[in-house]
Amino acid sequence: MPLDLANYAAETREAVSAFWLSRDDAKRKQLESGKADQGERAGVTGGKNMDRFASLIAEIVRRNGLSQAQILYDKAALTLPGYFRPTKSWDILVMHKGQLIAAIELKSQVGPSFGNNFNNRAEEAIGTAHCLQTALREGAFGRQPRPFIGWLMVVEDVEGSRAPVRDRSPHFPAFKEFNGASYLKRYDILCQRLMQEQLYTAAALIATPRQAVARGEYVSLSDLTSFKSFVTSLAGHVAVTAAQLDLS
Repeated sequence: MPLDLANYAAETREAVSAFWLSRDDAKRKQLESGKADQGERAGVTGGKNMDRFASLIAEIVRRNGLSQAQILYDKAALTLPGYFRPTKSWDILVMHKGQLIAAIELKSQVGPSFGNNFNNRAEEAIGTAHCLQTALREGAFGRQPRPFIGWLMVVEDVEGSRAPVRDRSPHFPAFKEFNGASYLKRYDILCQRLMQEQLYTAAALIATPRQAVARGEYVSLSDLTSFKSFVTSLAGHVAVTAAQLDLS
């Protein structure tokens, strides 16, 4: 039976448009209230920027054999045990009959400051996955198949994220792939290596300009880290899990 990607191409454009619209609405509402955050933070603290991506992910789960799964968005229900820390709150959890099917992080970054934010996002992604993977190994989730672990990053496509970046490494050279690489390229490398090291089942990067609020334009930097690859991997995992549950 073929996988059902839920018209992901059109839905992704809608999600990208909604991402920018939500940021604009959050900033406008804060200005109207007289309690606006500084700079771009005002567009983040509204907390709804990635909701359409979450809805698309939920639809893919439902269409590929787990229509009765619990798809959790509520912050109070998103906590999983960790190994290096007691718990970690995820952005989406998929549960079915007490089994963890998927845990997914939905992240974003816009300019103008890409440097420190890239490093923070990278450290967070690596630490989050390593903590969960170790907790799985140590039996925190009981005896169950390995869940889908996903990381989606939406980054503003702008000169600051596309420009070459120089680094200083005075004692040992950095890996050549990073030499002069833009922040978008660094995110692409990060996503590839998160999967290569099996920290995440799928890691995807979406680059989108602010003007995409109108039509949802976006690009991928590589096939491996495209959102199409992400949703295909998720759909495949769900379909296999559903088949296994039917057989059990």
